[in-house]
Amino acid sequence: MYAISRNTLLAGTALAGAFVLTISSAQAQLSTPAASPKSTVQQRVGLTDVTITYSRPSAKGRAVFGGLVPFDKRWRTGANATTSIKFSDEVTIEGKKVPAGEYGIYTIPKKGEWIVVLNKSTKMGADVDAFKDDEDVARFTVKTTKLPAKVETFTINFTDLTPATANVALEWELTGAKFKITSDVETKVMAQIDEKVVKNASPNANDLAAAAAYYYDNNKDLKQALAWLQKANATDPKFWNVHTEAKIRLKMKDYKGAVTAAEQSKKLALDAKNNDYAVMNDQLMVQAKKEGKL
Repeated sequence: MYAISRNTLLAGTALAGAFVLTISSAQAQLSTPAASPKSTVQQRVGLTDVTITYSRPSAKGRAVFGGLVPFDKRWRTGANATTSIKFSDEVTIEGKKVPAGEYGIYTIPKKGEWIVVLNKSTKMGADVDAFKDDEDVARFTVKTTKLPAKVETFTINFTDLTPATANVALEWELTGAKFKITSDVETKVMAQIDEKVVKNASPNANDLAAAAAYYYDNNKDLKQALAWLQKANATDPKFWNVHTEAKIRLKMKDYKGAVTAAEQSKKLALDAKNNDYAVMNDQLMVQAKKEGKL
């Protein structure tokens, strides 16, 4: 028999303890896929950032609306935590003004329509009985549609984008519902133009060109747009800005000026090896010559 020293016993005990601790730590780190995984979707609507965070349950062979999700009862619009929507600026949703901030999206599904509620509370989760109506920031009703194909997992997307609007589409199983977000682009852009172009003694070429393009795109004062763009192109001619000048002149029925600007833009585009703009300028020249009978 060999004698075992006290130090050896202590070392062995420490080693065994470390082994147990390692096993316990490994067990604590075990994770499995969530039944309703968390998802975040983001979209810039006009100049406003919109973020939606939600959990995505799946149908798994169950009848969803009128079954898993009862009609005429408040739903957290997803699973787990309350679905939330966050706006960086004030927006209008289905005609309702909603201040910048983060809100819970709650819905009351009905046959043929849903009541959608934005509420200050984002913490209720499944405890929708604790809902406080006086914390609503918007409430509206939207029609539902029958989807052309089954959506197995609850999905929220941004659809039908325009420069100032987007729809939020909620889809599950064969049911879809949408609500429209509108961002006040006009006020924000005009304020920037006023600050950076109108009241600025030395506006830069980029701001001048951007202001001119906004005026052209939104059917504003074309004479002012042309003046800004001529000033920008005089100091820093870019083929895309000179092309915009050609479009403005064409819209003003200055056909000869449109052709001249398009020729300059085409040359600059070819020098930059941008064939797309060269083609666009050719097309504009054809149109200007035809309309102006040149």
